[in-house]
Amino acid sequence: MNKIRVLVADDSALMRQTFKRIIAASADLDLVGLARDGEDAVSKARELRPDVISMDINMPKLDGITALQMILQEKICPVVMVSSLTQQGTATTFECLELGAFDFVAKPDGTVSSNMGAVAEELISKLKAAASRGILDRRQRSRERRKPCQPPCRATFENVTRNRAVAIGISTGGPATLQEVLPQIPADVPASIFLVQHMPPAFIASFAKRLDEHCALKVVEGRSGMPVEASVCYVAPGGMHLCLHRKMTGEVVIRTPTVPATLFVPSVGVMMASVLSVYGTDTIGVLMTGIGDDGADQMVAIRQAGGHTIAESEQTAVVYGMPREAVERGGACVVAPSHEVAGEIVKAVRRTAE
Repeated sequence: MNKIRVLVADDSALMRQTFKRIIAASADLDLVGLARDGEDAVSKARELRPDVISMDINMPKLDGITALQMILQEKICPVVMVSSLTQQGTATTFECLELGAFDFVAKPDGTVSSNMGAVAEELISKLKAAASRGILDRRQRSRERRKPCQPPCRATFENVTRNRAVAIGISTGGPATLQEVLPQIPADVPASIFLVQHMPPAFIASFAKRLDEHCALKVVEGRSGMPVEASVCYVAPGGMHLCLHRKMTGEVVIRTPTVPATLFVPSVGVMMASVLSVYGTDTIGVLMTGIGDDGADQMVAIRQAGGHTIAESEQTAVVYGMPREAVERGGACVVAPSHEVAGEIVKAVRRTAE
């Protein structure tokens, strides 16, 4: 099998050597070039035609975001961004994702990190997934997003008398996909939305704020003790699970435990199981793009309990891993492309009232 050809772009000599060691340790990857700045990255990308590029955001001469735009415009190959854990770094990272970057990996210790080994497995898996998926056409996805909502999205909710719960799980490719889905959900939807996005903890607050700015719904980072309300999306906090507790009074509140120990914290599966335990048949499970199978078994449980489940289709999934597992295990009532997921959620909220 041919190895995946990788170009690394970073202005730090230490980081370039670190990436070189990480890639050399993978039997599936082959380092074909090292670029020291944005101009060098574009030049080497044109010359070497790699399968994927690891691109630092902060570089001299030509920054990573500009180099990304040039590489994607010329349709050379997909790009995985490498970001620092700063406020500016998080904002720029999300901008890169909206422009078409496949995904990102955060440097654990800032701009120059001596601890990249902690994210080596994540980097390798995302480079492989990016090379497999190819260049993301965000412009086409954006055109789909701008299409007028279908009738279900414009429907009223007079007959819906109970608050429903929508449990959404998403991972690799999630931030840009959610920008297509959540803004289409009406502000008056009689449902509470619970969202787990696999992401470094330092990015969650900025991510929730960015979603809130683009959505009719209120989007907040979930905090322990926070009362659950309709028409609000609660984003799982970094490094903690998003769980629910129903008080004796009937009020539902957020809980954010750090156990159980799971591969991902927060875990989609833990969140979905908790939502199902509180809302039962009023639960709507949604599983979208991501590596692995987090949440797949819980989608099956939601469907078996009489709830409704929606899986993103292979047509639009950046990585058809998590939703595929849900489909193959029988956990999807509906399979739909990302630009139809919001309409399916609204239909499901209305359907539970009929």
